[in-house]
Amino acid sequence: MPLQATSGAASYDAFGGGAAAVPQYIEDVFSTYLYTGNQTARSITNGIDLSTKGGLVWIKDRNNAIRHAVFDSARGSVSYLLIPNSTAAQNVDFTNNVTSFNADGFSLGTGSNENGTGRNYVSWTFAKQPKFFDIVTYTGNAANRTIAHNLGSVPGCIIVKRTDDTSFWAVYHKDLGVDQGYVGKDFHIFLNSTNAQDGISAYWNQTAPTSTVFSIGASSQVNTNGGTYVAYVFAHNAGGFGLTGTDNVISCGTFTCDGSGNATVDLGYEPQWLLRKASNEITNWELFDNMRGLSVTDNATRLLYANLSNGEENTSKTKPTATGFIAKGEISKTYIYIAIRRGPMKVPTDGTKVFAPIAYTGTGFSMNNVTGASFAPDMYWPKNRANAVSVGLYDKLRGTRQYLLTSSAGAEETDTSGDDGLGYQLESFNQNGVSVNRNNSLTNENGATFIGYMFKRAPSFFDEVCDSGTGGAKTITHNLGVAPELWIRKRRDSATYGNWYTYTSALGNTKYLILETTAAQATATADVWNLTTPTATTLSVGGDLNLSGGGAAKYVNYLFATCAGVSKVGSYTGNGTTQTIDCGFGAGGARFVLIKRTDSTGAWYVYDTARGMTVLTDPYLLLNSTAAEAATLGSVTTVSTGFALNSTILAAINVSAGSYIFLAIA
Repeated sequence: MPLQATSGAASYDAFGGGAAAVPQYIEDVFSTYLYTGNQTARSITNGIDLSTKGGLVWIKDRNNAIRHAVFDSARGSVSYLLIPNSTAAQNVDFTNNVTSFNADGFSLGTGSNENGTGRNYVSWTFAKQPKFFDIVTYTGNAANRTIAHNLGSVPGCIIVKRTDDTSFWAVYHKDLGVDQGYVGKDFHIFLNSTNAQDGISAYWNQTAPTSTVFSIGASSQVNTNGGTYVAYVFAHNAGGFGLTGTDNVISCGTFTCDGSGNATVDLGYEPQWLLRKASNEITNWELFDNMRGLSVTDNATRLLYANLSNGEENTSKTKPTATGFIAKGEISKTYIYIAIRRGPMKVPTDGTKVFAPIAYTGTGFSMNNVTGASFAPDMYWPKNRANAVSVGLYDKLRGTRQYLLTSSAGAEETDTSGDDGLGYQLESFNQNGVSVNRNNSLTNENGATFIGYMFKRAPSFFDEVCDSGTGGAKTITHNLGVAPELWIRKRRDSATYGNWYTYTSALGNTKYLILETTAAQATATADVWNLTTPTATTLSVGGDLNLSGGGAAKYVNYLFATCAGVSKVGSYTGNGTTQTIDCGFGAGGARFVLIKRTDSTGAWYVYDTARGMTVLTDPYLLLNSTAAEAATLGSVTTVSTGFALNSTILAAINVSAGSYIFLAIA
């Protein structure tokens, strides 16, 4: 009986026919998970099935000079520790650190290095999966030989470590030596060292790996007689993922910085994790991920060094794009890298997995962990409910210190208040919410009531992309996966040309709205949307300075679409009395509704179930205003299929013959 295919389309039959191969997604095999230690036995639930698949967990204290730690399923016990920034042999006595690999993550013991009380940690989890990652162990024989692997594709990178004695971490990378006219099989480099690449044939026997084996020579670093070794094997652009089974999720490549120290790398996807090193220069191995901070803003990306125990620091060395990353480095130097695709790749089916409205009370100069989301948010909209303060807009892609105000055309602001050590407005994005601090009216005014809207980027639901203007018409790549039906574009660096231009599919590419005003729809010339409808992969803008200013003009785009059972972008015509808007939701109905009249002036009304959408007098907020919530004038309630309108209290949301657009989230 043939085994299930691991390549090709999702419809490719398994076991000789009759059973479709199960699609694989990056969120099923890789996770970056942040946690705070408490020195008690606990589980880290990151959704990765390590008990079935096997894999690797890599942990680092983010703030303190404590060594990296690697645990895997192949070396006899999950508690056996290897240190990437050290030549040390594996330590078999760390029984209180990682204690088990589970069906949904891993468990920690009471050890202080990986679970110290009050310490902040990052963990990177790699599951074994064809065309992504594999682990191999072997015993050396000091002779040229091949080692079998189960990657199912040609490896792009292999990292080998002797486990029973001291040794360097030997790295094969397919692009080592390219700057000298060679290929990876002729060179090696060390993960635990700053050394540049070196060409010694005894490492890889000058033989390129294949989809079933890799070759080693007689070097003691990879093949001492009787020595025990572990090899971590990474794929490169092998496909195998996504609904069609053709999407790449991991890439091993190279780039060379120009005379200004810049390089643009095209991966075909936005990365969430990146390891890079100058191959021909004495430099550190640099580690980035989007949970700690992988930002388009200068000095807002968080950097760790794989070969050092140092805590993380801010940098501008890597900025993500929708299709890769922009790198800064040593002038004219060549770098190798491993990059992993941002997830999720699966289209969501449950609104609670991608959106959460959380009501909370400010605590002033005291850290306030706003929790309750069942996901790690990518965007956060806080609003002070009782006071005249705008809705703030924070997101990971721009960095935690950057914020915009939805009621203002003003430029993006940078929060420097915490430079005095007393906390920032938004301290961090977390696994199940955010942390806010500082006694401030936007996020954490002492004793004030707040609502916080948390959004997760996910296909067909919500995406974000940042770009720069060109001074003329341009096309922007996005990763929503479907054509956006609601698109909000904001210039970040200018108040003069900083209007929140808004496209909606109900009006098409010849009209636009302005988010920070009550204005009715306006006619769009070619200078606005370039008279071009967005597609599943691109956006188009014209030369209006609000939309494509020249020079260093910076923009952010927020994209929403209808996702079955999760979100609905639509329109309706008012009837002056009552009506129900069917969004196709399940029994829970809408938990969030945004409404705007388009044919005449009208505010941008916001409703949510955290503040109440049960009775007609439950409150609303306005995105275009600093006003406190209106406590008795709601007129919108949730119903099983979506939401209901009643104009008896607030006529503005259902004027007879009026035209409206809406965004509803289940």
